[in-house]
Amino acid sequence: MIRGIVIAFSLVVIVGCGPGKEVTTKSTFTAADYPYIEKFHEGVRLKARGQLDEATVLFEQCIQLRPSDDAPYYALSELYLMKNDQIRSAEYIQKAAKIDPKNIWYVQELAYMYLEQGKHIEAIKQFERLVEYESRNVEWWYAYAECLAKGGKYADAIKALEKTEDQVGQHPELTLQKFQLYMQMKQPEKGIAEIEKARVLFPDDPQILATLVDFYFQKGEVNKAISLLEELVIASPDNGRAHLALADIYRQQGKQQQAYDELKKAFPCTDVDIDTKMKILIGVLEKSTKLDPAVKELVDLVVLLHPNEAKAHAIRGDYMLRIENNAEAIISYKKALEFDKKQYPIWNQVLIMEYQDGKYELLYQDSKACLEFFPSMPTVFVLNGLSAVQTKRYEEAVDVLLAGKDFILKDNSMLSELHGQLGEAYFGLKKLDDAQTNYEKALSLDPSSALLKNNYAYRLALANVNLSRALTLIDEVLNDGNESSHYIDTKGFILFRQAKYAEASVLFEKALLLSPNDKVIVEHVGDVAFKLGNKEKALEYWKKAKELGSTNSQLDKKISLKEYYDPIFQ
Repeated sequence: MIRGIVIAFSLVVIVGCGPGKEVTTKSTFTAADYPYIEKFHEGVRLKARGQLDEATVLFEQCIQLRPSDDAPYYALSELYLMKNDQIRSAEYIQKAAKIDPKNIWYVQELAYMYLEQGKHIEAIKQFERLVEYESRNVEWWYAYAECLAKGGKYADAIKALEKTEDQVGQHPELTLQKFQLYMQMKQPEKGIAEIEKARVLFPDDPQILATLVDFYFQKGEVNKAISLLEELVIASPDNGRAHLALADIYRQQGKQQQAYDELKKAFPCTDVDIDTKMKILIGVLEKSTKLDPAVKELVDLVVLLHPNEAKAHAIRGDYMLRIENNAEAIISYKKALEFDKKQYPIWNQVLIMEYQDGKYELLYQDSKACLEFFPSMPTVFVLNGLSAVQTKRYEEAVDVLLAGKDFILKDNSMLSELHGQLGEAYFGLKKLDDAQTNYEKALSLDPSSALLKNNYAYRLALANVNLSRALTLIDEVLNDGNESSHYIDTKGFILFRQAKYAEASVLFEKALLLSPNDKVIVEHVGDVAFKLGNKEKALEYWKKAKELGSTNSQLDKKISLKEYYDPIFQ
């Protein structure tokens, strides 16, 4: 509310005054009225010092002493407004106005109060009194127009706006309000006439252009709307929404380069938030079969504009993943996690990529960190257990996998993977019974898994136990037509353990033809050659296995002593 009044007793007391709004109320007081005057003055002083509750008490006492004086009612109205009690404030200003209905500032207070309360009919009556009292008050005419518009009196509201224009001249905002009122009255031709008249004075006004753009789009006059939209982005280069709209139009017209140019202009604009940018880029990444180079510029621009936003780095990661630059993708995803560690999809992407790349130490560290934020995600438990196995942290692997088991509900595939990793961990700890129990449990949950059968069979062969079970498992795999080099090598290794060297040699040679640079297969060829009495060939293939990066700690000993030793992998 607009507040301002001067109340006078034997002198003029300022209760609250706006510029040029001084009103005095002359009253005749006797000596008996001094307690009233004293309390009123003290209330004013307390109010000025911000002691609102104490001032309220004194003005209430003033009303008890002189209930017919409007001044304390007005003072209380102001106090309750300062205390954000709109209801009590309205109650007291109404009482003040009832006592002195000719006080124009009370009328003003009532007018704005009714306007704020949505009581438009009551507000209109008060504003009619105000503009009649002072016909050149722009503020009152403008508020009067607002009341009329909200009260559904559109034609009268237009007249009130024209009265405002008489005082301040033509202004784009007033024109646009008249346009909207004409649209409410279903007289668009008059609204457009107002707009076109204003364009003569304000040809580049962004609000006017934007209104025309919307109007012609709604009418279906697309070409006219596009032409105006192109004018709008020139007149208002910081209007991000206009650039986005134009970019969408250019995209629909197949003008891709122009569309990207508009997006590059839109992204730095303050009215385009990061979520809007993300939505656009996600759409581009999902729908484009081939990415335009301009997409990278947009992605880099988002990172530049929002360097501390996880979303910005995540979308760069998505882009890099899309162009198969995994190294940069994972850098961006990890950067995103620096700013928001509670985004599981980003963690999941990082962990999966590390797993796929065989970066088990990183996977171990990152999956462990992820569990701090997502302590009930079964996938993370499995990946942490797997990475612990791969990095020879067997005890940790057992602990984390057993802890994660309770979180796997109705997912036999994941539960099978978990038991398989437990089997690996127990083999690492040389707890062969536990290892076999868990592998058998894994197979019961996923009996068709060729990978599971192969890994179990190979572990049995390495431990040189239950070779008949190992042979049965790998035969099931091979009989299903899964003749990869690794599966063939596994069967060869089982036969090798059974001292069936000639049969093993045939399988190792077959596997070697399929994977000539596999360090394990190459070493196996050397091992079986040694057992068959061909030490020169054995030495040749052992040396080649070393060049290929074999992790068998016995390999150097085999080469130096030209003797076979059972493998021990680091």
